[in-house]
Amino acid sequence: MARVSPLMIAPPAIFLAFVVMAGIGMYREDPEALPSAREGQVAPPVVLTEMPGKALFDDATLRDGQVKLVNYWASWCAPCRAEHPNLEQLSAEGVPIYGVNYKDRQANALAFLDELGDPYTAMGADTDGRMALDWGLYGVPETYVVAGDGTVVLRFAGPVTERVMRDTIRPAMERAAR
Repeated sequence: MARVSPLMIAPPAIFLAFVVMAGIGMYREDPEALPSAREGQVAPPVVLTEMPGKALFDDATLRDGQVKLVNYWASWCAPCRAEHPNLEQLSAEGVPIYGVNYKDRQANALAFLDELGDPYTAMGADTDGRMALDWGLYGVPETYVVAGDGTVVLRFAGPVTERVMRDTIRPAMERAAR
């Protein structure tokens, strides 16, 4: 009877383990969603630098009783440019959107808004990214739905598309309003 070498068993065993791990990973509720430690918690402090000619927002703004969006963006971010028309649409519908310009040059940020329009009720700059760290930012664009009491209801990483508005942002805003 031929003896089976451990070297013959190892590759199929490793492959099988990989297949099992990949299968488990595929059955997450939403495989594209990044986890957020902020959902269900009060929004972290707002620490922003004023941008010339733009209204600044603060902690009290996030707790004013209204459902709102906080959107992290930058002029150098291509997905931010892609999502901009959808933010403009939400703003035109009366949704308050507060912008956080992330690690950007002030002149570039203002030129971006001059070119594409300004959907923000108020905004400020997070030039060194410290506020973004507190909020758990992975990268821009990133949008948070914040309830009127300042609780983060949803964090969405990536550009706000029409599908995202319909399937993710608007349902979260409805939950936040309850």
